[in-house]
Amino acid sequence: MRRFRPTAAYVSVFLTVVFSLLALQGCATPSRLAAVPREAVNKAEISGLPGIRYDIDGDPSELIRDGGEAIKREKAYLAASGHTGPLPPAVYLAISGGGDDGAFGAGLLTGWTAEGTRPVFKGVTGISTGALTAPFAFLGSAYDSTLREVYTQVSQRDILKRRNLLAALFGDALADNAPLWRLVRHKVTLQLLSAIAAEHAKGRLLLIGTTDLDSRRGVIWNMGKIAASGHPRSLELFQSILIASSAIPGAFPPVLIDVEANGKHYQEMHVDGGAVSQVFAYPPSINLEELSKKYGLQRERKLYIIRNGRLDPQYAEVERRTLSIAARAISSLIHSQGVGDLYRLYLTSERDNVDFNLAFIPASFNFPHKEDFDTEYMRHLFQTGYDLAVKGYPWAKIPPEFAAAGRK
Repeated sequence: MRRFRPTAAYVSVFLTVVFSLLALQGCATPSRLAAVPREAVNKAEISGLPGIRYDIDGDPSELIRDGGEAIKREKAYLAASGHTGPLPPAVYLAISGGGDDGAFGAGLLTGWTAEGTRPVFKGVTGISTGALTAPFAFLGSAYDSTLREVYTQVSQRDILKRRNLLAALFGDALADNAPLWRLVRHKVTLQLLSAIAAEHAKGRLLLIGTTDLDSRRGVIWNMGKIAASGHPRSLELFQSILIASSAIPGAFPPVLIDVEANGKHYQEMHVDGGAVSQVFAYPPSINLEELSKKYGLQRERKLYIIRNGRLDPQYAEVERRTLSIAARAISSLIHSQGVGDLYRLYLTSERDNVDFNLAFIPASFNFPHKEDFDTEYMRHLFQTGYDLAVKGYPWAKIPPEFAAAGRK
């Protein structure tokens, strides 16, 4: 029998048929409720839970008001504890995104405990993997064992399940993060929410960042307020926000959050907070120094930033292939955005008289990274963060690029 050799015309027809079939398959894409109309975005609320979130670039008045209420609770707690005199220093912690590089921050926090100078943070913020770390960092050293377990014992199968090609193309992500949902539900319980609510009552703040894709805005969630609300769905919402903050767009499914606006029901699509910012402390529109003077709340303030990533550009030979080129370009963009976020935090801290402190993965760490959520890689990175902290971490007082430029 003569061997069949497809002509160019045959290939063209074949591909047309294939793509037509794929287009028909695409009709079964995942559904959702309507997005909040543009004119109602600022009115959308979680039913029964008003005032639990803020637009990172919007009107800061509600966040300022909640910050003032937190100070009132802090003063009441201090007075009940016998404290007299001025307010003690306020120490804040901001934890960045970084995927499995979150093992660095987890190890650093655990080593900081062992070193003996880890403070009780007035406020903790987190994005992406930092969002998954933040609740345990907020609750303190009692949860160090949880951080160690999550970042040294899990593997890729505990985070995601890869989808087949058709499901990936016409679904909402390349992978299913059902394993991560199970992990979060196992670790984030009603008991943990009760512990967070108790700290919220002392005037402490736990804030998590997500990205609302429809409105293309960063959203800051007041997790302590959610935990203290007593709402019957507070645990479900708390868990959903953590998953949303770590939902890398295209890689993991987005999280749909039910909201109401003008008496109608809608759904917002939330993904990784890193789509807007890799790390945050508070919106730059809030001038802490001016507010402190205005309300007589002068106190020492310190900001510790854990960047779960390196600052030096990592060399890699890129294959001349579309996906390789695109992936390298996107990772470069994320790296640059993360460095830019540090500049913003530094300049904001300098303006507001906040002591700036930065930790990041050292350039000397070069353990092989075979795949995402590689257990051995995370174990070595966790240990690196731990070893650096237990010796007394040399916190950078200025972003290294600024230091190299001679800025003081």
